[in-house]
Amino acid sequence: MPFWLMKSEPDEFSIADLQQRGSGRWDGVRNYQARNYLRQMAEGDLFLFYHSSCATPGVAGIGRISRSAYPDPSALQPDSAYFDGKASATGNPWSAVDVEFVERFEHVLALPALKADPRLADLALVKKGSRLSVMPVEPEQWQAILSLR
Repeated sequence: MPFWLMKSEPDEFSIADLQQRGSGRWDGVRNYQARNYLRQMAEGDLFLFYHSSCATPGVAGIGRISRSAYPDPSALQPDSAYFDGKASATGNPWSAVDVEFVERFEHVLALPALKADPRLADLALVKKGSRLSVMPVEPEQWQAILSLR
């Protein structure tokens, strides 16, 4: 089973929000490489829920893909921050997935701790210049991150 890391700004959608709701739609991805990763996800895949652009960026918990990729409806909603005027019902280039809550960590695994762990040296998240909001995580990296809890 593939593993993933997905970033969200916690003031928009956090692990606490997902825990409270139980499930939700992961939408608004507007980078083609990240979108392609969304399209590779399968129902049941696990992902690390990463809080970004906040006081303590880091891994906050675990979620599961509950529905594989489908056209992102936010691209067609003019009142959405993710509206894309070039998208249409028959030509929507963007994808969303549905996710469900699995676990919230007691403490966020902060980015500096992830960067300091030599087992994660090849993780795209810790590499300079990597800004993707969705990325694959190798099984060994997944285990290394979980061991930091």
